[in-house]
Amino acid sequence: MTDRRTLNRDILRLAVPALGSLVAEPVFLAIDAAMIGHLGVEELAGLGIASAVLTTVVGLMVFLAYSTTPAVARRFGRGNTRGAVSVGIDSMWLALGIGAVLAVAGILATPLLVAAFSPTDAVAAHAEAYLGISMWGLPAMLVVFAATGLLRGLQDTVIPLWIAGVGFTANALLNGLLIYGLGWGVAGSAIGTVVVQWGMVAAYVVVIGRLARRHRASVRPQREGVRGSARSGGWLFLRTVSLRVATLGTVWVATSLGTDELAGWQVVFTIFNTAAFALDALAIAAQALIGKALGEGDPRQVRAVLGRTALWGVWCGVAFGVVVAALSGVVGLVFTGDAAVAAFVQPALLVLALSQPLGAFVFVLDGVLMGANDARYLALAGGLNLLPFLPVLVLLAQLAPTGPGALAWLAAAYYGVYMLARAVTLGARIRGRAWMEQRA
Repeated sequence: MTDRRTLNRDILRLAVPALGSLVAEPVFLAIDAAMIGHLGVEELAGLGIASAVLTTVVGLMVFLAYSTTPAVARRFGRGNTRGAVSVGIDSMWLALGIGAVLAVAGILATPLLVAAFSPTDAVAAHAEAYLGISMWGLPAMLVVFAATGLLRGLQDTVIPLWIAGVGFTANALLNGLLIYGLGWGVAGSAIGTVVVQWGMVAAYVVVIGRLARRHRASVRPQREGVRGSARSGGWLFLRTVSLRVATLGTVWVATSLGTDELAGWQVVFTIFNTAAFALDALAIAAQALIGKALGEGDPRQVRAVLGRTALWGVWCGVAFGVVVAALSGVVGLVFTGDAAVAAFVQPALLVLALSQPLGAFVFVLDGVLMGANDARYLALAGGLNLLPFLPVLVLLAQLAPTGPGALAWLAAAYYGVYMLARAVTLGARIRGRAWMEQRA
């Protein structure tokens, strides 16, 4: 068992680069949106519709990273690096297959998906152009998820950081050339992104190919490995669905309350997602270290990682909460420049600030149980967490409160009721030992 100082270094060694790769994507996506925004409102609106579809699909597929990491880390902890690399490559093959199917279906369904948003003809044309082209990059995006999970399982978050950083920088430069230099507009942005996505796959293939040769791991898909990845990933997919239901439920209620409430909720949820980046990085570190410790057969180390990452998470949550509370009066000004909006969202931001330690605890425990490959429990718990939350949302929609109080009540429902339900189900699980006895 490692001492506390060594464990702290291990957590930082994994979490800091993971944070960098997590932050890189939204930063360059924002740059991409700004480039398209300068073309016109209709082009930006089209991008908004296409992005909504893509982020939903990709968000549901993130299990490819989360299911790969524990499987690789468990074998790596046992000293079976060859098996670790092989099972990670199997996950990449699974990702490629799923991505190919989704890409074909997405290309065929693009007009219907865009039409579901009831846009104007001009906006629809831009959305269809971007979405139809972007579907060609979907398999690459999913392979990158699996490859990232493989390297995380091998306790390496630095290479994914470099590939993400170089990839998204290249994306911004290439999109600038295609959008403005060649005048391809929205289509140019989509083409540039697809080219860079496959370039990132090529980089991962080179890196992982070298690992495979070094450890004599098979690069061909193994039926048992692919089947195992699909089984674990299926449960994590269901868990992700429950998270999406909760998120979309809050948007539905905010929409029913009014335009001001919906706009305000977008501001509040954006701040929540921003704080979640650092906490996700900590959860990734927990995931990798837990999987490795279980592979080593060291339950004391498992408990040490659990305790240390949970403690760090809560303290990070306290720090983020203090920052959000301190800035709660000016956040609305940053987003809109309107003092009335700033006052409107402040009560909800204060609720968010108070809930940050609880949310941090939840994120870390999520990573811990993923690292233990306790995917089935996470899926079942995801369904249970909705039971107290959805009735509260329905009640809010029926009562239809207005003004800043309405937004504060919605925030209390999501960050209080829902997050508390997740904390209870996850906390109950880690009190026992069953979660440490899952197969990988």
